[in-house]
Amino acid sequence: HLVDSPLFAGRHFQRFDLDPGAKVPVHLNVFADQATSLVAKPEQLQAHRALVQQMYKLYGARHFDRYEFLLALTDKLGGIGLEHQRSSENSGEPGYFTEWDKTWLGRDLLPHEFNHSWNGKYRRGADLTTPNFNVPMGDSLLWLYEGQTQFWGQVLAARSGLWSVQQTRDVLANVAATYDRGRPGLGWRTLQDTTNDPTIAQRRALAFRNYQLSEDYYSGGQMMWLDVEGKLRALTGNRRGLDDFAKAFFGMNDGDWNVHPYTFDDVVTTLNGVAPFDWATFLRERLDGHGPLTGGLEAAGWRLVYTDTPNDAFKAQESRARTNNLLYSIGVSISDAGYISDVLWDSPAFNAGLAPGMTVLGLDGRVFNGQALKDAITAARTGKAPLTLLVKRVDRIDSVVLDYHDGLKYPSLERIGGRPDRLAELWKPR
Repeated sequence: HLVDSPLFAGRHFQRFDLDPGAKVPVHLNVFADQATSLVAKPEQLQAHRALVQQMYKLYGARHFDRYEFLLALTDKLGGIGLEHQRSSENSGEPGYFTEWDKTWLGRDLLPHEFNHSWNGKYRRGADLTTPNFNVPMGDSLLWLYEGQTQFWGQVLAARSGLWSVQQTRDVLANVAATYDRGRPGLGWRTLQDTTNDPTIAQRRALAFRNYQLSEDYYSGGQMMWLDVEGKLRALTGNRRGLDDFAKAFFGMNDGDWNVHPYTFDDVVTTLNGVAPFDWATFLRERLDGHGPLTGGLEAAGWRLVYTDTPNDAFKAQESRARTNNLLYSIGVSISDAGYISDVLWDSPAFNAGLAPGMTVLGLDGRVFNGQALKDAITAARTGKAPLTLLVKRVDRIDSVVLDYHDGLKYPSLERIGGRPDRLAELWKPR
């Protein structure tokens, strides 16, 4: 309990009661670089209070005597999102409250970490549940620990009102695109194998992550659990879904703090209790297979498409990363100054010889900038001339020709006619 109980401290501090009058209190403890960042509007606090109630409705039990969100609003320290059973360590932008409409993208962090009190802390994979800190941990079940938490983090952001339905849909479109076109490494590596990454990579940055993969049990796991949700709905005539699994698997023994380990067989048994099916094969096909992880979208009445206009979540991600994300068109992520941070494996940019770490100095005979590249990609749709880039690689400067004419491509979700909107049902407050 001592090791699992962190401390935040700071000069500018405000504590908000998220469950007034409750016997099991929940507080949002906010620390900020400036006192002005601590001012929260009533509707903003109401969304956080709704998060607590929606989580209780999901699980039906609590495994803490009190819960303390620790939230640092700062750009002076590194970011954090770290779970504990009775608290979580989180950080956000200084304008988390004061620039509410601009900082929305990160508001699934608190739902994610709060969810871990049930999934990951109270119930934990058997090979991760060690008797002391001298015994190495195993991570084989992180596709449930983190994958389903990633799923619920975004669902609860919608149910509580921390995100709008449109914002949630845009974020899901971006995640789906990652596992439709943005992870060519799934052709050789499995989702299950990425659970070894905390040990073998130790969260170091990897070149060509889209081909090597890295901790894809998070968002790849999220897409797998969306597929499970769709299958449960289909098997039961829409009477049961992943909410029922969550309550059965994590919502027992209200008030109990003791860790309850689980195995793969436990997961399968609980799913069978919700809806009988060959769940072992269903899960293993997705964990050990090499196909796209987007089947849950069509089951929910939506399809992934690509348009020439970025959605709001895509634009927010570009702004946060300070990059132009052109991975789904020419296959490169590049800053306005020309620095290449990522190249999609086997994309036009990759096949032309571009790689992370290079810098583009010029485009078609002019000094490079990000908007000019987007404009040139758009213009090339109706022209035959290739793009010519002047590229600095270490101590060499070379010309690179990109013969690409398919225009800009950004992910979006499109309704499938004649099918019910299961996403709207999933994101509706309970």
